[in-house]
Amino acid sequence: MSMPKTASKPMPGPLPNATRSLGWSILFVMFVYLANNFLTFWAGLPGASFFGNATAILQASLYPLAIIGAVLLVRQRAAVSLRQDSTCISEMNTFFIRACFFAVLLIGITDMAISFLRVEGMLPDLVGEQMTKNLGRSQYRGTYIHFPLMILGVIAATRSRILGVEWLALMVVVAELLIVFLRFIFSYEQAFMADLVRFWYGALFLFSSAYTLAEEGHVRVDIFYAGFRNKTKGWVNAFGSLFMGIVLCWTILIVGMGSKSSIINSPLLSFETTQSGFGLYVKYLMAGFLGIFAVSMMIQFVSYLMAAVADYRGDPGHVDHDDGAEAI
Repeated sequence: MSMPKTASKPMPGPLPNATRSLGWSILFVMFVYLANNFLTFWAGLPGASFFGNATAILQASLYPLAIIGAVLLVRQRAAVSLRQDSTCISEMNTFFIRACFFAVLLIGITDMAISFLRVEGMLPDLVGEQMTKNLGRSQYRGTYIHFPLMILGVIAATRSRILGVEWLALMVVVAELLIVFLRFIFSYEQAFMADLVRFWYGALFLFSSAYTLAEEGHVRVDIFYAGFRNKTKGWVNAFGSLFMGIVLCWTILIVGMGSKSSIINSPLLSFETTQSGFGLYVKYLMAGFLGIFAVSMMIQFVSYLMAAVADYRGDPGHVDHDDGAEAI
């Protein structure tokens, strides 16, 4: 499922390029922040600082370079309109979300199968005693099972056009139905069954938030908004995207990934699992869902910001989500 595409003609003026430069700068700085987070807490580099050693200074210098790169990108693509950039960013986010959905789908099914075989004592006969012990360690399972499945999810996303929201919702229902049937008909219940529902349920709501934003599906407390002109709506949406939505996403990333012991980094670095030894080994991934939520929403808010400024300027290509019509 693709995000809506709009036709647009570029219009002169400093505001479009300034907005595009700001939007792309936010995205580039976010990518640098995530890269530095990985380099610092996973690869063991010292972290970004202009007062540290050469490596720390190099990491810190990536931030101004990201802003410069964003400005140069906009200047090189000066003929691109706000709506065209908004659509490009939204489609990029669609691919990211689709890859995440495929990854959690594959990881959930595979981890459930491994946990089932461990509980029933069939795993040693299939893979041997040593591999059974390895699969009982969260770090091994995360590195050699989950990470390859994430890569496979990205590959699947390149081959598919569906977003995955509907399929994952269906899988949540199927998993819950299996729990009911197995518990009340066959008196069979294991910890991994409830873990699977929580795993997919969390992914469904956190990953689909950005798509819901793109489709204007979030609940809006509408007292005055519906009566505004498109220009006023554009101003309100631009202000909200920049000073509320993007700020919230940055807050989640900074608080959740600002240090090794932060609420997102700590479970990821330790491959944290639930207390149940035979449940799914995906608790650390569920902590990462919050980071994916912040990243995907940040990308979509930047797209939303550009579309809102285009509405404020009266650029052609406005999409009215109330009736699904496109006003040219």
